[in-house]
Amino acid sequence: MKVCKDCLHFGNEFKGFCRLTNTCVGSLYSCDSWKPSLETIKHIRPVFLFNSVTLDLDKVIKAIYDFSNHSVLVIGDIMLDEYIFGSVDRISPEAPIPVLDVKRKTHTLGGAANVVNNLVALGAKVYIAGVMGNDATGECLKSEFKKLDIATNGIFCDPNRPTTKKTRIIALGHQMIRMDYESRNEIDRNLEDKIINYFKDVFPVCDIVLISDYAKGVVTNRILNEVITTCKNYKPVLIDPKGKDFKKYKGATGITPNSKEASIASNCEDVDLAGKKLLDELKLSAVFITKGKKGISLFEKEKLPVNIPAMAREVYDVSGAGDTVLSTLGLGIVSGLTYPESVVLANIAAGMVVGKFGTSTISQAELLDNIVGIVPPSKIKKRRELKQVIDYLKTQGKKIVFTNGCFDLLHIGHIHFLKESKKLGDILIVALDSDESVRNIKGNGRPVINQIERAQILSALDCVDYVTIFSSKELNFLLKELRPDILTKGSNYRKEQIIESEIIESFGGKLVLIPITKGVSSSKIIHNIINNYSAYSNTGLHC
Repeated sequence: MKVCKDCLHFGNEFKGFCRLTNTCVGSLYSCDSWKPSLETIKHIRPVFLFNSVTLDLDKVIKAIYDFSNHSVLVIGDIMLDEYIFGSVDRISPEAPIPVLDVKRKTHTLGGAANVVNNLVALGAKVYIAGVMGNDATGECLKSEFKKLDIATNGIFCDPNRPTTKKTRIIALGHQMIRMDYESRNEIDRNLEDKIINYFKDVFPVCDIVLISDYAKGVVTNRILNEVITTCKNYKPVLIDPKGKDFKKYKGATGITPNSKEASIASNCEDVDLAGKKLLDELKLSAVFITKGKKGISLFEKEKLPVNIPAMAREVYDVSGAGDTVLSTLGLGIVSGLTYPESVVLANIAAGMVVGKFGTSTISQAELLDNIVGIVPPSKIKKRRELKQVIDYLKTQGKKIVFTNGCFDLLHIGHIHFLKESKKLGDILIVALDSDESVRNIKGNGRPVINQIERAQILSALDCVDYVTIFSSKELNFLLKELRPDILTKGSNYRKEQIIESEIIESFGGKLVLIPITKGVSSSKIIHNIINNYSAYSNTGLHC
């Protein structure tokens, strides 16, 4: 029996409202005389119920936003995931094998590097410790880390081993073969010392250590022992394990094996028995067993197992899903969520990632959107997010149209131009000049409308699919990164005036000039407003 929050009478437990199931859950208390409306209940205690796990909506939202306040150290096997796309329409005369006509190549961060990528996308500050070879792949990795603003002083070079790279050959939307370039030999003691010293340097500023073990030789027993012992009773250590023997992970906070790995390491076919055995023998606080389409099972001391079903709507590519689980679990835990709450978040995040192509990530906004529906799916994308989306859309055969401009004081000429641009393809991207760029182009006093509001206005148009804000000096780089099929400009330009035409044509795209609506411009509208205001002021009348 509790005191009613509304009328102070003693009453029975009143449960909060779940938006997913339209049922009542939670821990509010009220007496029988208090009869709140459904809308009142929603505002009082918005919660979600996932199987047996109750999520307090306010708590979850605060935790996700709190991701940005945490620093994470990632230790493990960094690698590059390369994708070669092409078409197959003939068989080799040399052997009965298909011939791939290569169209394009892309790459993303993989392994422990993908854990870093996930953490950055979710807003965290990240440090990375690992080993690479003295090769072009290693330099490419460092370049990708630089784009994420990640320091690479914890990545050490071993000239005797290649940087791990996984190359996937893709045709007709399907993987044909994967080629791995790697060494699985353990790193030497000198490299162990460097990683341990780096760990000790950044340990004071990190809230959690995530270890991504892909069995490529970086996560040695000595490094694990040093990290687990140092962090004991101070900071959590979460490990994505590999191998048949998990004894080296003893004493960590938790591990995240898949069901096959857990079964082999525990010698138990049954997932529940495997989880309990690993929990007890390795003296862990929690075991998180990922089960693919069946979701994630959580095991804690003296508690019943918690099974959270998978949240994927459509599975397109499972690459990197385990990295997403590790990243989201870690941030959930250090942001104040319980293990079950963190599992729900990780499951939702993994379900979103497998619906994307390749080794992908999700952002804070995407995670919030999928949990509570309070963040509308946004057309406004940061450049890195936009590249992920466009890469995926290209695998679906979509034709990408790109245009750019200031779009200050949107008028009928803009609308006509954008509609005509959209007709040329499937997806229209509008690169919007930042406020600083507009000032440089148009002069002081412009833009009239700031970049955020201009982006929101453009995103409200049905013909516009995505908007990204950029600096004019970044345009060439943006085109090279996104590689659209078509670039559109107004017919008030001549082709020879458009320097971007060479870039678009260099990768097989084309420039299309759209007839402009004569007599209409933002500058003219602003001039008319000023003249009309001056004429009105001279009448002596006032509003």
